[in-house]
Amino acid sequence: MEGIINLHHDLMFFITFIFFFVFVVMARTLTFFKENSTYSGVGKSVVHGTTIEIIWTVIPSVILIIVALPSFALLYSIDEIIDPSLTIKVVGHQ
Repeated sequence: MEGIINLHHDLMFFITFIFFFVFVVMARTLTFFKENSTYSGVGKSVVHGTTIEIIWTVIPSVILIIVALPSFALLYSIDEIIDPSLTIKVVGHQ
């Protein structure tokens, strides 16, 4: 259980960081590329680019792999069967 709590806290730190990063990028995009802004013509050249397409595909994939590795390690460590020192047999009747 302690491993699950630690994994949750670590993931929440990274999720919060990613959320604020995306929020800042979206806010900057909305302020700089308004229709009546001087930068409005620049946004059209940024939309279709092979480099940016590769970047915004590879970075989320790497983030998902980084999240998956500790999750799988924790999942498999929880699945280990430990020999109990005491076994209790309970029979119930209705």
